[in-house]
Amino acid sequence: MTPTPSPIAGFEDWPAALRQLGRHEGHNTASASLAQALGVPAPIPAPPVTVRRAQVFDGVELQELEWQLPYGPLTKGYLLTPAGTKGPLPGVLWLHCHAGNKWLGAERLIDAGAETSADVDALQRNLYSGHAVANDLARAGFAVLVHDSFSWGSRRFLLNPPPERVAEGLDARRALWHQEGVQPTPSMEYNAAAALHEHTIAKTAGLLGTSYAGMVAFEDLVALDVLRTLPCVEKERVGVGGFSGGGGRALVLSALAPQVCAAVVCCMMTTFEGLAPSHLDAHSWLLATPGLSRLFDWPELTAVNTACRYLVQYAGEDPLFTPQGMHDADAVLGALAHDAPGRYTGSWYDAGHVVTVDMLQDALTFLADSLSN
Repeated sequence: MTPTPSPIAGFEDWPAALRQLGRHEGHNTASASLAQALGVPAPIPAPPVTVRRAQVFDGVELQELEWQLPYGPLTKGYLLTPAGTKGPLPGVLWLHCHAGNKWLGAERLIDAGAETSADVDALQRNLYSGHAVANDLARAGFAVLVHDSFSWGSRRFLLNPPPERVAEGLDARRALWHQEGVQPTPSMEYNAAAALHEHTIAKTAGLLGTSYAGMVAFEDLVALDVLRTLPCVEKERVGVGGFSGGGGRALVLSALAPQVCAAVVCCMMTTFEGLAPSHLDAHSWLLATPGLSRLFDWPELTAVNTACRYLVQYAGEDPLFTPQGMHDADAVLGALAHDAPGRYTGSWYDAGHVVTVDMLQDALTFLADSLSN
């Protein structure tokens, strides 16, 4: 009998690791409730970091890093700093989006010159106005860390051969490609399989007492600690940010980590009521943790870490959110920050689900102001 492909190939050590890790206890009552709802594993000491290579490109020093988590393959990350800079800099952990693209991880946020792949170039053109956000942040004077999180890039699950249900869906996708005369690339094949496999990951996480969003949050917390331990970073001046799924990750991370002073949430703000039912399928499991909405509405997560300043960027033509959901969230956020001027800034843009040049410039200005001495 042919062995059945593992539904968690590459992460067979995940269940045993979770039994050893325990649970995140939070830094206050609200963060404890959030950590429990997401099933976030307990923090671990920042793992040793290996520098694989370094280069200077267009005014930015780029280092490729690796570290090992208690389960799964090595995590790849990139540290970007202004070339020739000495002394500690304010740090930024910028979190990559979901984008239905798990073939790529954090590399979508960097410009590595001639080494930049066609897949990265296409994604940057389609979603980031042609910009490499991490490079722009570094040129603005920050020490920037970007990393592959759970199920992306170097942290991908192995889906060749795919589990049975994923294989069935992938066969249907291949038949449609054939009918359309499309020759799929390896990244297209993987992303099609990964979209189906995310449901399997979420089910597995639930059985293990965590959640898909909880595992991503755990790995983001580790990356934040890695950033804060780097000698080039002033660990008391650290911000986080991201676009789309990365913006949602930044919001959750800021709530779980009191060390975060500033957070940019780009194109990822709504009330939960604004999602159901018509917009549920537009989003991943990162925004659909069972039971979370009984404890918090999405904008209410900004009230967990009261020391953090927030820039929330809304795209008025964003098809992934209802206008009502975004406006209601803006009103909630304004009310929560009513007694703390400057703690919340809501900015609106005439755009779809993309990072515009104006959004990026506003994020740079906000982070420079929020992380200044």
